[in-house]
Amino acid sequence: MQLDQPLSDKEFDDLDKFLLSDSSPEDAMTMDMLHGYLTAVAIGPEPIMPAEWLPRVWGDDPKQGPKFKNAKEEDRILNLIMRFMNEILVTFEVAPKEFEPLFVEHEVDGERLIDAESWCWGFCEGMEIRPESWEEIFDSEQAPLMNPIMLLGADEIEEEDLPLVEDPKSAHKLALEVEANLPLIHRFWVPRRKAPVQTLKREEPKVGRNDDCPCGSGKKYKKCCGADS
Repeated sequence: MQLDQPLSDKEFDDLDKFLLSDSSPEDAMTMDMLHGYLTAVAIGPEPIMPAEWLPRVWGDDPKQGPKFKNAKEEDRILNLIMRFMNEILVTFEVAPKEFEPLFVEHEVDGERLIDAESWCWGFCEGMEIRPESWEEIFDSEQAPLMNPIMLLGADEIEEEDLPLVEDPKSAHKLALEVEANLPLIHRFWVPRRKAPVQTLKREEPKVGRNDDCPCGSGKKYKKCCGADS
């Protein structure tokens, strides 16, 4: 199965069931947490290899990984996770404004509201892989873009902010802000994720091939140290 193929509904359900099954550790991520987590890894300040971010999918203890029935099941589940990640990467590469976070919906007093708490928690977990690198956006003029994510996903928030997340309608508004801000957060990091092109500087002046060799032999450079260049 190629990584450029998005998950089918069945594959999505299969991954969801595996994450919730007894085969996964109790603190393994759910699908909405995983989506937030992968989003942070995908759009954050620096590229992170799967070997580093994948173990955290299964919880805080890297030794308590999933229990696969066999190698075939392991290959399939890991392939689904990688393709889930690739969907996020491709969307932000091609059409970041069309990215849709995997938020949970629930009904409150007959109204459909969005609950983004688990997704934002996953996003914060993704930031924890490179916390120092994320500081740049918090120290910039774009810091307000991160506020909704931190309010919904941080382990601790200020007491005066609790009503914002405890009230379902207020939390719904924060979720909409998160979705609107994600393309802007992505845009902030794009130029910073690209490795700068390094210009090599010659420490010593260039020696002409007809000049005397700098080694002191008395021969022409082209007949001495420059013979193999």
